[in-house]
Amino acid sequence: MFPAMLFLFLLPALAAGQSSPARPPASACVECHAKVTPNIVSDWKVSKHSKNDVDCSTCHGDQHTSAADVAKVKIPTPDTCATCHETQVAQFKKGKHALAWAAMNAMPTIHYQPMALIEGMKGCGACHKIGLKTPQEVEGLRKQGSDFGIASCDACHTRHTFSVDEAKSPQACQTCHMGFDHPQWEMYSSSKHGVRTDLKQRHIVPETAAAPTCQTCHMQSGNHEVRTAWGFLAVRLPMPDDKQWAADRATILQALGVLDPSGQPTARLEAVKGADIARLTQEGWQRERDKMLAICGQCHSGNFARYQLQLGDEMIKNSDRLMADAIRTVAALYQDGTLPKPANYAHAFPDLLTFHDAPTVVEQKLFVMFLEHRMRTFQGTFHASPDYALWYGWSEMQRDLSEIKELAAQMRRDKRPPGAKILPMRQPSAAPKR
Repeated sequence: MFPAMLFLFLLPALAAGQSSPARPPASACVECHAKVTPNIVSDWKVSKHSKNDVDCSTCHGDQHTSAADVAKVKIPTPDTCATCHETQVAQFKKGKHALAWAAMNAMPTIHYQPMALIEGMKGCGACHKIGLKTPQEVEGLRKQGSDFGIASCDACHTRHTFSVDEAKSPQACQTCHMGFDHPQWEMYSSSKHGVRTDLKQRHIVPETAAAPTCQTCHMQSGNHEVRTAWGFLAVRLPMPDDKQWAADRATILQALGVLDPSGQPTARLEAVKGADIARLTQEGWQRERDKMLAICGQCHSGNFARYQLQLGDEMIKNSDRLMADAIRTVAALYQDGTLPKPANYAHAFPDLLTFHDAPTVVEQKLFVMFLEHRMRTFQGTFHASPDYALWYGWSEMQRDLSEIKELAAQMRRDKRPPGAKILPMRQPSAAPKR
């Protein structure tokens, strides 16, 4: 009787197995990929996924069973990770990293760049791929073979170890947070915070020594939102009470295309809101500042922490003074006809978001002053990196302003840009095929 009863018990399961494709056992995936992609297998074997029976089909589906059907492999997205990591993915979706892809595509001349740099993930797209994408965008990337690495989470928890310890190390941030416009890695690693962390990792200072990492300050208690008080570009609302600073900030917002010449909001403001790159209320700014003060207070007195952050605010104010002067200098060239305003500029201000696609030397110098040197001035201050705050930031801004004013004077004398005629702004039709 026992065998008969066992058969009856197993019958529904056997029937179900006949009506759906057999899920490949993890051993089958491992056996094949140990030969084809051995390091993927070795990474997975040391991961927590492996130890908790999260195998290949959990993330990649069960439709791929041989070399003939590789196209059936499912590429994970954040929603795949949310099956097990719901809290972390929900936090991520509320944060700035989730908006990285949308922010990149909102830049006015992004479609001028070679496809390999954007969808091919070899330039802007390599870091901004961490952002969420619509199903249509995912499908478009997949058709051209650029859908690898769209899971977002794997930007920090690199596959296939997906290590928490790796993602909690400051080096995990280095790939994207370095270089031209946001050298946070260089600033951090040269600060006392970064030096102590490096010494701690080398076991030179005790394991119990305080050594803040990027994650300590920007991912408090593991929160995946990763937000800051000033946002990426250090412009915010409401305007300050200081009239000069308010006027300077308005000029910068006009050059960002967020305000029109009369100071009224433009359609681009909605893009700024959508990308969450600026705090638009005092409450929103104060909430993030208070979080940072609480973290600083774990190692420093409250008075010390407040004073240090206020110094960062002060450097934004000072750099805005120089930046606004430079912007008005270039805008005046448009106004008196010395420099023709590019036809696709919406208002009588240079457009800082055209970056290196700005058509003349003086406009490109302005973009470098804003995106490289102004960023280093205030970021270097907040990251406690004196060399970046002074020599790579403030000093460079001073020199930029002198050069821009000298170029403007020479252009007025010559009634043309020095060395060449004014180039027309490139049109989308000239862009590389995407």
